[in-house]
Amino acid sequence: MLKQLSAVCFCFISFFSTAQQIPAVEENIPFLVTFGKLGDKSWGDDDFSQTFFFVIPKFQVTPIFIRIFDPETSGSNDEKKAEYNTKTKFSVYGGKSCFTAKDVRLTDPGGNYKSGNMLHSKTFGGEEIYDEEWYTFGPFNPTEGEWVPEYNGYIFKIIAEGIAGDDGNLYKYFLSTSPIENKPVEGGNAFTFEYTFRLSDNQNHIAHLYPFIEDNVVSVRVSNFDFDFDGNINIVSMVKKGELSKASGDNVWATSEHFVVEKEKKTTLDVQFIKNKKILIKSNNVSLYVLNQYGNALPIYTAPIGGTPAHNYKIQFDQKKKTSPY
Repeated sequence: MLKQLSAVCFCFISFFSTAQQIPAVEENIPFLVTFGKLGDKSWGDDDFSQTFFFVIPKFQVTPIFIRIFDPETSGSNDEKKAEYNTKTKFSVYGGKSCFTAKDVRLTDPGGNYKSGNMLHSKTFGGEEIYDEEWYTFGPFNPTEGEWVPEYNGYIFKIIAEGIAGDDGNLYKYFLSTSPIENKPVEGGNAFTFEYTFRLSDNQNHIAHLYPFIEDNVVSVRVSNFDFDFDGNINIVSMVKKGELSKASGDNVWATSEHFVVEKEKKTTLDVQFIKNKKILIKSNNVSLYVLNQYGNALPIYTAPIGGTPAHNYKIQFDQKKKTSPY
């Protein structure tokens, strides 16, 4: 069991009634990305695996479904290396230790990160019938997830794993009450501990990631991979108008430390990826995770708990990097 779980009480979960698409509309991110296990890390995926968690509130009694958009790797959305040869395995887990096993917070897949009971699994290759189409896992009884009191709900886990090939699979999820439509689970939400995603090619679009600051956090270390110096990374909170975080180059990690003040606890930060307005970098894939002062990964939600941080501060691209001693 984890010594400390996310201090997210039920009152926060109610803000997520429309946050069922992953990536969420609020994030301004077009796709999640997972490459085949033979992929080149310099293309933006550091470990060829991505795990997401879905919280189902205890009052949900009808079945739920996890839907995947464009799960194959061969269409217009995907990233081709040479000839398409990639296979991606999607697996849904529930039951005891699905979430509370300590290894699920690892930023690289390892140990017992596939904990819990596997409820459904399917491997996708280059099947054209799934190109820009939805595939549905389920139905799942909400109680098939792991009951976690701190979330006042049941948690399911889905792992996307590149088991063959070297191409990039770009896809989305939706947590739904219907097998054939995207109908949100009222009060549900989703989060991950490491986020690998595609930035928009539109230089006016700002991507947003929302790590949750737990009550015991006094500082965070924000790490990003393969941003290709494609602009700035700005952190906004309930009390900070903007604090630049170190941006990574090609095929390298960059990390910066940021101190947390009392009013930021039990809220989400807004980590903003602001693209370079002078040079267009297309098809840019990036990975990000956030650790607390103990080295534990913080959950990154697909929509901000309690709403977007009040400050929406625009910065100039040529502003110098800095950190503030909050």
